[in-house]
Amino acid sequence: MTLEELQAAVDEGTVDTVLLGMTDMQGRLMGKRLHAHHFLSEVAAHGAEACSYLLAVDVEMNTVDGYPLASWESGYGDFVLTPDMSTLADVPWQEGTAMVLADVSWPGGEPVGPSPRQILRRQLERLAERGWGALAATELEFLIYEDSYEQAFDGGYRDLTPANRYNVDYSLLGTARVEPLLRRIRNCMHGAGITVEDSKGECNFGQHEINFRYADALTTADQHVVYKNGAKEIAAQAGQSITFMAKVDQREGSSCHVHLSLRELDGDAPVFADQPDVFDAFLAGQLACVRELTLLLAPNINSYKRYADGSFAPTAVAWGDDNRTCAMRVVGHGPSRRIECRAPGADVNPYLALAALIAAGLHGLEEQLPLPPRCEGNAYTAEGTERLPSTLREARGLFAESALARAAFGDEVVDHYVNMADVELAAFDAHVTDWERVRGFERL
Repeated sequence: MTLEELQAAVDEGTVDTVLLGMTDMQGRLMGKRLHAHHFLSEVAAHGAEACSYLLAVDVEMNTVDGYPLASWESGYGDFVLTPDMSTLADVPWQEGTAMVLADVSWPGGEPVGPSPRQILRRQLERLAERGWGALAATELEFLIYEDSYEQAFDGGYRDLTPANRYNVDYSLLGTARVEPLLRRIRNCMHGAGITVEDSKGECNFGQHEINFRYADALTTADQHVVYKNGAKEIAAQAGQSITFMAKVDQREGSSCHVHLSLRELDGDAPVFADQPDVFDAFLAGQLACVRELTLLLAPNINSYKRYADGSFAPTAVAWGDDNRTCAMRVVGHGPSRRIECRAPGADVNPYLALAALIAAGLHGLEEQLPLPPRCEGNAYTAEGTERLPSTLREARGLFAESALARAAFGDEVVDHYVNMADVELAAFDAHVTDWERVRGFERL
């Protein structure tokens, strides 16, 4: 949708509300619902203010210490949400509504460095200096429950009823059980301007996946957060619930495989297909840096429960051709040749994940790192391979000490996201879990 098309829709009375959204550290859409006339007359040209604490709270919106960007000492002032009109689109699942995503800046115009969209923009600028752009796609898995979000909350998220009672991976019969919901999500995303490819069942009970066509990396990240937010809203309207947790139970977790390739900005030629030396060094950089950048791929305590041998989630820092046991799976031929990073779960912030993978690849190019031998066979049992971090605490330490991360993102960004990990670790360490009560209430 163009600004002129929005104006026409408002004049016709078919649109009366515009959502202005930014993506926070947790990958969630935050912002305001604006009357369409106000958006057109004021906000489209000048932006809108929002409290800076949106990049300085935990997942429960608690104000926490350790963020120079926003604090009680600084008075929790405002930053500016500047609409990126290239993202303006209909919101078919909400009546009379359009949405536009925003870049985040300070009142003087300086970008807010730790904003996820800004972090990805910076890495794309580094690619552009070489004459390249990035194409990307994200594959988000999720679990559907028959319980509403309110029922799930009131029950402490226990004893939920999955939408499928058995493994429906690729099953047309099993996926038909939830086709009314999946069909509405697919069609609503198509109506929002996102190119839908397919949906399919997955292994866990009630687990599914909807796939979209690749796009430039920024557009893919934008569409990822719109889709994730929209899918939850559509499920809620149906009296059901969807979760994108990385690991809900002892069965398979929900992944977000990230596909990435490079193209020439001048002429759109595929870099990986035409320049195999670039492909080798880029992949070598990702392998060399993935451990110290895992915090941006797996940002939560729960993310690391997904890393289990024999689960289709990776544990080994290895690469292979069409090998799903590796952290980096090389797929496609010719112009479609690309790297699929299998480390992120469905809880990932797509801007941060793509920024990390680009920064790692650029490091490989700058240092001309040699590509290690491909993994043949089962990477879970391969000897001599490094392992992905197994906890948020380990990933936090590697990221904090990473010279590559500080060179690529800057101290402000690194310290900001280290603090985010510290906040989560402190909250988890202070909490008594159901597991502890079951283990210890009577038997210890």
